[in-house]
Amino acid sequence: MPNNQEEDQTAIKAAWTDAEIEQVVRDYFAMRSLFLQGQPFVKAHYYKETAKRLGRSVASIEHKYMNISATLERLSLPWVSGYAPLRNFQNALLKAVETRVAQEWDGPIIPEQASWKAADIHALMIEPPPQINMALTSTHEELERIARRFDPALRDERNRKLGRAGEERVLESERARLTAHGRADLARKIVWVAQEQGDGAGYDILSFEPNGEERFLEVKTTVGHQRTPFYLSSNERDFAQEAPDRFRIFRLYGWGTEPRAFLITPPLESSLILNPTAYRASFG
Repeated sequence: MPNNQEEDQTAIKAAWTDAEIEQVVRDYFAMRSLFLQGQPFVKAHYYKETAKRLGRSVASIEHKYMNISATLERLSLPWVSGYAPLRNFQNALLKAVETRVAQEWDGPIIPEQASWKAADIHALMIEPPPQINMALTSTHEELERIARRFDPALRDERNRKLGRAGEERVLESERARLTAHGRADLARKIVWVAQEQGDGAGYDILSFEPNGEERFLEVKTTVGHQRTPFYLSSNERDFAQEAPDRFRIFRLYGWGTEPRAFLITPPLESSLILNPTAYRASFG
C-alpha cells in the first residue's frame, strides 16, 4: 500500500475534475461572504475539510484559492485576505468563478456600502498613486472575455449609491482636513458641486488649500483595488487641462472593506493610460 507521502503526490499530479473545481470555488466564496460581512471564520476549517473530501493536499487547495483571488483581482473585486493572487489561470477554474460572479453580481459579491457617522469622520490618509505598469496587462483570452463581461469601471460608474457615498466621504474628509489646519472658516465654504449643481462642472467638490486656494476634486470610488480602472468624461478631462494646478482626481478604493485614497494630478497622461471607449453619434 502507498504511504501518505505517495498518496499526497498522486493527489497533486491528478487532473482536477469540474466537480472538484466547483467544490473549491464554492468553499472560497463561502469564506469570502463571511469576510465581506466582517464575520470571523477559520480558514483551516475550509481547506482541511476540502482537502480531506477531495483527497487533495492542503497546499493544492490553497493554491487554487490563490488562483481564484487572482481572477477576482482582474475583475477588481475583493478577495479573501491571506490568499494573495497567484496568476495561473486555468479555463475550468475561470468558468466556475464566472458562474459564481454572474449569480451574485447584484448581490453579496459587492460589499454593502460602508456605514459611518459624519461626527466620527477624520481626514483620509493620502497615499502615493500606483505607477503605470504595462507588465500587469493580462493576455489570457478567456480571462479578458470575463473581464469585458463584468467591466469593473462600468460597474462603478453605474453604481450611483457608491458614487454618492464616496463623494460624501471625501466631503467630510476635506472638512476635517481644513479644520485640523485651523481653517474651519474654509471648511464651511466647501461646496458639494455634484449634489447642488449637477454633474456638468467637470468636478464633484469645490474645496480649498489651507492658504485659501481653490481645490477642484473629481471623486472616483470603487469597491476594487487601487488599480481598478475607472471612467473619465471628456468634460472632466478638459477641466483637468484648464485648471491643472487646482484639479485633482480623488481616488477612493476598497470601499465597503477598508477605504483608502490617493490623488492624481494633471497632466493625467503622466499617471494614467487614457483610452477612448465611446463615440457620440449624431445626424448633423
